[in-house]
Amino acid sequence: MTPWVKICGATRPADIDLLAGAGVDLVGLWHGVPGGHAELGIGALAALAHAAATAGLRPVLVTLQTTAAAIRQVLSAARLGWVQLHGYQPPGTVHALKAADDNLRVIKVLHVRAGDCLEQTLIRAYERAGADYFLLDSVTEHGRLGSTAQTLDVTVVLALADLISRPFLLAGGITADRAGQLLQVSGHPRFLGIDVDTGARGSDARLDPTRIADIRRAWPPSLRVAAQR
Repeated sequence: MTPWVKICGATRPADIDLLAGAGVDLVGLWHGVPGGHAELGIGALAALAHAAATAGLRPVLVTLQTTAAAIRQVLSAARLGWVQLHGYQPPGTVHALKAADDNLRVIKVLHVRAGDCLEQTLIRAYERAGADYFLLDSVTEHGRLGSTAQTLDVTVVLALADLISRPFLLAGGITADRAGQLLQVSGHPRFLGIDVDTGARGSDARLDPTRIADIRRAWPPSLRVAAQR
């Protein structure tokens, strides 16, 4: 089995067709990301989520919203069963989401800035609250979240991976060319896959079929990932 590849920021039906044809596993759909380049209204979110599920992709709500009630409302309206909490939502939000729907799959982002994980002291609380997966991502020095194209140091990633007990995805400047540089990470027993936005786009900022195909091919088969599916 190959590592999961998650591509973030689909905005058009053509994007869904492209990702499904490239063998991508998950697609990130943005709602509640103010000013985000891929922000979707509820109608578009629901339509793309349906198209993704029909095409065999796992659609994932990517949001900065903080309250469980607001997030549940969006999940229900778009009939989504996965959510990526990309902001600084507290463990209580995770607990409330899981308490309302134990079948919901929650990906909690752990943000790394200047080598430090900003949520490190909360990792155990997130796990107790029911987070299913973590996503390790970079934060700029000015605090920008997501789509930063800033890479994470391998040593930092491995140290953080050893602290958590859940499978994790890696984001932050992921491209096909970096697969060889991240062999230690992809060999980690809890490595689940990669999350890509900027590295999957061409000069026109659209999702690029060549880059996505290269990314899918670049990540080698991993028997460890099969156990997490």
